[in-house]
Amino acid sequence: MIGENLSGPRSWRVRAGIALGLILAVTGCGSAASETAGSTTDPDAAGSTVNVAAAADLKYALDELIEEFAEDHPGVEVAVTYGSSGNFAAQIRNGAPFDVYLSADIDLAQDLAADGFGDPDSVFDYAVGRLVVWAPEDSPADVEAGIEGLVSEDVRTVAIANPEHAPYGEAAESAMETAGVAEELQTKLVLGENIAQAAEFVLSGNADVGIVALSLALSPPMTGAGSYAEVPLDSFPTLRQGGMLLDDATAEDEDFVDFIGSEQGQATLSDYGFYPPAGED
Repeated sequence: MIGENLSGPRSWRVRAGIALGLILAVTGCGSAASETAGSTTDPDAAGSTVNVAAAADLKYALDELIEEFAEDHPGVEVAVTYGSSGNFAAQIRNGAPFDVYLSADIDLAQDLAADGFGDPDSVFDYAVGRLVVWAPEDSPADVEAGIEGLVSEDVRTVAIANPEHAPYGEAAESAMETAGVAEELQTKLVLGENIAQAAEFVLSGNADVGIVALSLALSPPMTGAGSYAEVPLDSFPTLRQGGMLLDDATAEDEDFVDFIGSEQGQATLSDYGFYPPAGED
């Protein structure tokens, strides 16, 4: 929770005062934001809806992918809710009515499948995520100095996703530890509920710099508004992103999952900086 006093190696004290209500109004995804995309050419057709819980780093890539899917699937709507992968896993365990789960950490999907919330054979990789240090043009942070440079006295606040339930936050935490600056950055950290909110903290000026997803750094709001430098891939565990079909999946749900893995779907994800799934070229 923003503003909560935290302690321990995987939790952090947050000192920056955040106008959370304003940020939520701007982003619409402090915990989760729901949107619907698709098309229905026959107003009398019953149609169907694919309800998707998606990691926040997918926001712009998936919005575009859904538009592409709708072109060939009239009558099928895709309703997507963006948020923290860990929070979604907890919601699904408590009966949240999703059809497809797209996590930033495939382990969360595998755990759900193993516990009976879907067919283990339906679990799939869809991308590998990447971390960047991103700062707006007027920031005192030097992104080219990488995570090590964030210890500068000029940098007062650093936004990351909450590592307790957001895979990108956990990856950022690991990268800081690899860089040997985790303790020095502890009092500078501002925790977003998910990676999209962490990015918005930086974009809105409520943090000097952020360790965020490359997919968001390449999104329309952030492109041209600042600069970024990639965090070395060997400094944090691979962000192996994966999903699953939940119980009672329909043919339309399967079609949507297949589209994500198709050449067109993968090309769209690549445009937003995602690597192909592990083991693929």
